[in-house]
Amino acid sequence: MAFSIISTAFKPGGIIPRAFTADGRDVSPALNWENPPSGTHAFAIICDDPDAPAGTWVHWVIWNLPGAAKGLAEGVQPKKTLADGSAQGKNDFRRIGYGGPSPPPGKPHKYFFRLYALMEKLTIAAGASRRELEKAMEGKTLGVAEMFGTYGR
Repeated sequence: MAFSIISTAFKPGGIIPRAFTADGRDVSPALNWENPPSGTHAFAIICDDPDAPAGTWVHWVIWNLPGAAKGLAEGVQPKKTLADGSAQGKNDFRRIGYGGPSPPPGKPHKYFFRLYALMEKLTIAAGASRRELEKAMEGKTLGVAEMFGTYGR
């Protein structure tokens, strides 16, 4: 089977429930993954909205999830460093952690959750930006799994 990511909160390509948006509780959805590439020592996740009016909007960056992890529970705390050693960075709301969908009225937007399997833990500081995370992952990515959900107002 292929490296994959799913959510128990919504189906791939489905509507993201209000609880996981700025209109609801604004908490991260539960995510699960399977079949990471051999040699995976850590994971990173980037969640973004390429349909945002100002260009791709970053909703979440988290890295150094343990290589043995099979997922994340709902409602990851908005802290720079988590108990398992994972680190979170700033989203485009200028906050640490997850910031849920908050599109302008109109056509629903797509929100991508990309899971990166990494050959080693990253040495960037907690609080880093997406750009810093992507730079740190260069040459260290073994595979990428993605899914998306939609949300509109």
